[in-house]
Amino acid sequence: MSGITIALSKGRIFEETLPLLAAAGIVPAEDPEKSRKLIIPTNREDVRVVIVRASDVPTYVQYGAADLGIAGKDVLLEHGGAGLYQPLDLNIARCRMCVAAPVGFDYAAAVRRGARLRIATKYIAVAREHFAAKGVHVDLIKLYGSMELAPLAGLAEAIVDLVSSGATLKANNLVEVEEIMPISSRLIVNQASLKVKREILQPVIKAVEEAIR
Repeated sequence: MSGITIALSKGRIFEETLPLLAAAGIVPAEDPEKSRKLIIPTNREDVRVVIVRASDVPTYVQYGAADLGIAGKDVLLEHGGAGLYQPLDLNIARCRMCVAAPVGFDYAAAVRRGARLRIATKYIAVAREHFAAKGVHVDLIKLYGSMELAPLAGLAEAIVDLVSSGATLKANNLVEVEEIMPISSRLIVNQASLKVKREILQPVIKAVEEAIR
């Protein structure tokens, strides 16, 4: 496609991205929450939006199926970021990546005595690096959802997951025991597209940059 393809995921990131796209003069023709279409036209003939899973956004951009995308720092760290230019932290969809454990479990004491902990998470790469840097012995268990269930079911002693308000943790009798890092969403650009389509991409990037100031 000679125009611009933007990869987005449904939900909070999409909703918080709309004002930024509008600042660049881009308005999706349909709401992906209500439409079954995965390719959505916009008010500009040369711009379209593709709706993909949040974890797939970097892959679509990396391989050039999309020129631009918006993805959380958590997703980008797991992906590795190869072939991607990350010009802007959009400061949207903010949350934090934390270690959480059941109320009553003394995580700090377990770490101090060198216990080997089972940790459930979908962020294997980030968790591995975090615990290795702290010298904590862990067995990482890959899950894709319902992370809070793992300690309750006896699958793991703790979890690594994203936390916003903490309400879900509280509802499942879990508490944050350690913050790993703050998370927000980034604008990502295919490096080849930035060279080939610079004339049409640069104004969009610039407009988004001005919108977040």
